[in-house]
Amino acid sequence: EEMARVIVGQRSVVDGVLTCLLAGSHALLEGVPGLGKTLLVRTLAQTLGLESSRIQFTPDLMPADVIGTVVLDEGAQGGKVFEFRKGPIFANVVLADEINRATPKTQSALLEAMQEHRVTVGRTTHVLAEPYFVLATQNPLEMEGTYPLPEAQLDRFFFKLDVPFPNREELHAIVDRTTTDHHVEVRPVATQKEILDMQALVRRVPVARHVQDYAIR
Repeated sequence: EEMARVIVGQRSVVDGVLTCLLAGSHALLEGVPGLGKTLLVRTLAQTLGLESSRIQFTPDLMPADVIGTVVLDEGAQGGKVFEFRKGPIFANVVLADEINRATPKTQSALLEAMQEHRVTVGRTTHVLAEPYFVLATQNPLEMEGTYPLPEAQLDRFFFKLDVPFPNREELHAIVDRTTTDHHVEVRPVATQKEILDMQALVRRVPVARHVQDYAIR
């Protein structure tokens, strides 16, 4: 309800994103540009009081641009020390915008983080803060200069959610909000601990055998 104060419509997409978050997995959003996918991610982070970051995937993006890099820096005693500078992947909610524009090498930089919630640089492993949630977007229309996501990458996503085009009433509401001084400050409605507690609760919910059997079949 708090997100709906900013996001017009898209209720099923919001529900799907929240389902992925509580299941402890990640979501892939597919839709044409301009449908508010970036706004949705930013609003989600604000309503949950989480740190967010955005990575714009491009063909020349390198893995170090995503996970970070080791740099040679001045030490306290004047000597040279190696220091790890964290990349944008170190956040609670990460928006991977137009993920299919990056090369497979750069896409693979996300694999360890999405699966194991950690990043290995050189011989050092850095654990990511929980909860950790990746929301990736891809444009289904513009195929030029894109790289299809490999099966291993797709496997990291719980859902691929279709972001539909708004209907006429929703478009009127969007125009009313974006052509006036309408501004909404969303307030956090859950804390980091509450989200982790809800993720733990999801794991304790029993699954009926016939439902499990249907999923397996």
